[in-house]
Amino acid sequence: MRSICTTALIVSAVALPRALSAQAVPRDSTPVLTLGVFVDGYFAWDRNRPAPPDRAFTTQAVRHNEFNVNLAHLSLGVEQARVRARFTAQAGTSVQSNYASEPADGAISGPSVSQHIQEAYVGVQAAQTLWIDGGIFFSPVGFESWISSDNPTYTRSFTADYTPYYLSGVRATWQPVSRVTATMQVVNGWQIISERNAGKALVARVDVAASDRLALGASTFIGEEQPRGGGARARQFGQLLAKLTPRAGTELWLTADGGLEDGREEPSRRWWSVTAIGRQRLSDAVSLSLRTERYGDPRGVLIPLGEGLGGPMFSGGSTGIDVRIPGGALWRVEARYVRADQRVFPSGAGARPTRDNVTVTTSLALRAEHRVR
Repeated sequence: MRSICTTALIVSAVALPRALSAQAVPRDSTPVLTLGVFVDGYFAWDRNRPAPPDRAFTTQAVRHNEFNVNLAHLSLGVEQARVRARFTAQAGTSVQSNYASEPADGAISGPSVSQHIQEAYVGVQAAQTLWIDGGIFFSPVGFESWISSDNPTYTRSFTADYTPYYLSGVRATWQPVSRVTATMQVVNGWQIISERNAGKALVARVDVAASDRLALGASTFIGEEQPRGGGARARQFGQLLAKLTPRAGTELWLTADGGLEDGREEPSRRWWSVTAIGRQRLSDAVSLSLRTERYGDPRGVLIPLGEGLGGPMFSGGSTGIDVRIPGGALWRVEARYVRADQRVFPSGAGARPTRDNVTVTTSLALRAEHRVR
């Protein structure tokens, strides 16, 4: 694994300067700045009334019976000739939840600073259809974005919450033809900014627009995810995606994935998930979304429940109404039901955990971007 990553870095270091020197410098080198802002406020009601009010097994709308900010960010993007850069600072309860597991290997590491950096990268156009970026950027895994207004449902599926939202490293994005996009990345690891061991990981994704009504994709992750000194355990992950648009105003997203951790001294551990999301536009301003999902992590690879308990199996669904408000705001109401095979959901102060979880969430979000020449 280390030799593969090292070879990829060497090839990039040799090929990039040659590709850059072979291209003519565009005459127009005036930088284009893009300023952006996003604010997503929410209120969530969890029928189990957890106390303290931190909701389990989610990164979105994580506080019960509380008005709060799920995500707020400020962004600055720069494009000039064949270079680009982007920096986005963020805060919110989803940030606290999602970045809590950032490794702290050494004194200058960990979530205290990392959690406030959503994106920070610099890129160069190595060829007409090839970009090379280095830094912190969104993960290519999955359909569901870190930005709630980009998703057909407000809360995220287990598939999304337990795959990387962000990565740190170097990525190459290639579009050989208009209907095909491929990305290859060498990163520190599975949703981390700070490193946790001496190895690196490989991430890849290919998207194909098969037709105006069908888009297909596949992504993969290969790397060692154990902390330094914890012993080698290779993680392999694969995902298949499809988006269908059978008619105007109707969309369907399908995701299926599976992962494997294979250690030298322990038996292999697997997990998997399937998710289907549909959205129907009812009018220019109103749409209805439906989701069904199944998630299994019986050996507790990503969701360990404790010694001898393994991990959970979840089944669930959600339905939501979205209303777009003139001026760019989005109001959403969503109800979600999840059932586990074990009593894992907190229920009240000192009450016995339950298998069922019902949540109703409402959100008001605004996203705006402005290009400055």
